[in-house]
Amino acid sequence: MMPTSSRRRSLALLVLALHACHAHAADPEVPMFSFSGFGTLGVVHSSEDQADFTGTQSKPDGAGFSRSWHPGVDSLIAGQVSANPTPRLSAILQVISEQNYDGSYRPHVEWANVIYKVTPDITVRVGRMVLPSLMLTETRKVGYANPWVRPPVEVYSLVPLSSFDGADATFYIPAGTASHRLQATVGRTDSLYPGDGGGSTKSKARGNVTLIDAFELGFFSARVNVGRARITIDALNPLFDAFRQFGPEGEAIASKYTIDDTLVTFAGVGATYDPGKWFVTGEWSRLNSANRFLGGKSGWYLSGGYRIGNFTPFATYARTTANNLSDPGLPLEGLPPEIAGAAAGLNAALNATLAGRIAQDTASVGVRWDFRRNMALKLQFDRTSIASGSTGLVSNIQPGYRLGGKIDLFSASLDFVF
Repeated sequence: MMPTSSRRRSLALLVLALHACHAHAADPEVPMFSFSGFGTLGVVHSSEDQADFTGTQSKPDGAGFSRSWHPGVDSLIAGQVSANPTPRLSAILQVISEQNYDGSYRPHVEWANVIYKVTPDITVRVGRMVLPSLMLTETRKVGYANPWVRPPVEVYSLVPLSSFDGADATFYIPAGTASHRLQATVGRTDSLYPGDGGGSTKSKARGNVTLIDAFELGFFSARVNVGRARITIDALNPLFDAFRQFGPEGEAIASKYTIDDTLVTFAGVGATYDPGKWFVTGEWSRLNSANRFLGGKSGWYLSGGYRIGNFTPFATYARTTANNLSDPGLPLEGLPPEIAGAAAGLNAALNATLAGRIAQDTASVGVRWDFRRNMALKLQFDRTSIASGSTGLVSNIQPGYRLGGKIDLFSASLDFVF
């Protein structure tokens, strides 16, 4: 039986280690090299057998159609090496093995950056590092650091990217018994997602800029972030090139949805109050863009739990909305029958694409059991109600799948750090 205070202390040490943060670079007792890691062994069951729940857009298969019980939705293993050659200079390399876009578990470099401590309160980093676009993005893959099996997908599917290449600067500002941690990041990201026929789709984010203010006062913490990026996704170009063959009407549709160096802005706010015996946490985030496919999406969740010894039962409600789930497409009146058939096919393809914008809400209950030091077992039940006209967050959609349905998920995970 590990006391709650010990669990929180372990979690704090974990977070410090994962960030190779300021204290490392300044403490003369820190070794030149250190190794740490984390992992999750999980399994998920879905009541839906005509589509897969994958938990993210970057995995090709999951629980449901591909397998009734799937281990690849949440399972991963990660190792991290930190180097501290001087009190001011340190470096970190983190490698993760998890289900990739192609179904393999080939390890990839998640973080590889150099940290320089300019002053006791100012730190700069260069390299590949976490993309801090949401409140839990810094620990979203560290299952042990979170009360649930996974962060609510209604918010975390809005920004599926987890890392970027670039630089950031962090300013720590004490304010009496409170503190602010201001952070600014700039960089770029290339990401691969499952494509048709076992292939892949690449998205590029350029000119990424994120500004964060993380505030702490006693048991209360809050975070506000804003950002922008220019997104390019080529996978839909063949569809929109076909629309352009239909003159001004087709060109107008293509212009609304083509994603080519398209500006996207995002904003989010989150807060947590955790006095030890219980906790409550919530977060809201929104994406905006003039592009009708990328913009107009928002998500939020509210969650709470009560600690009884080493058990923490919890409940969560999460919701995400998206406008523009359908489009009338090309007008068919007056077109010759053979042309009208092609136009109707394009309209159907466009609306199938728009239905992939996620609009759903999920009610979850579960329990976390910290049964031994640095290990936790979690059980979680989710009931998801999908909005009319949306597929929800699923992939591998089969002909028998119905839009706007309900999906029940049962998840179990063993989370650990070492």
